[in-house]
Amino acid sequence: MSLDIPSIQEIDGSGMRFAVIASRYNEALVDSLVRHACATLEAAGAVTPVIERVPGAAELPFAASTIAAHTKFDAIIVIGVVIAGDTNHHEIIGDSTATALLDISIAQKVPVINGILVVNNLAQAEARAGEEINRGKEFAQAALEMAAFTKKWKTK
Repeated sequence: MSLDIPSIQEIDGSGMRFAVIASRYNEALVDSLVRHACATLEAAGAVTPVIERVPGAAELPFAASTIAAHTKFDAIIVIGVVIAGDTNHHEIIGDSTATALLDISIAQKVPVINGILVVNNLAQAEARAGEEINRGKEFAQAALEMAAFTKKWKTK
């Protein structure tokens, strides 16, 4: 596992609004990612995030699209954990959701952060959603930074 993380930008999230959409598959792991993402947003001064749950990772793009089209959030974070099984279904879900989320972000002009972990086994998922390393923090940092970027360019 790469231990690299992007450099952290100190972003004042005061008044910023975020939605966190999370799947219920691999719920304990997803809950850990959500908890760390929300704590990071709130520590930056953001409004308490709106949290929505959907059945699985495949449903995340539809939920993100619906929320982006009907509400005003500074960014949307989608969170899921897809663990490989006996088939390549995890690759299909990872590829299709990544493409869909990018399309939604561009079409709706709102940052949509892809927080879907696609891993080969449970150990890899646990290593990315634990207390020592938790990618939920990084998803929230990306959302804060992209929300600030969007506000900067909307005022120019």
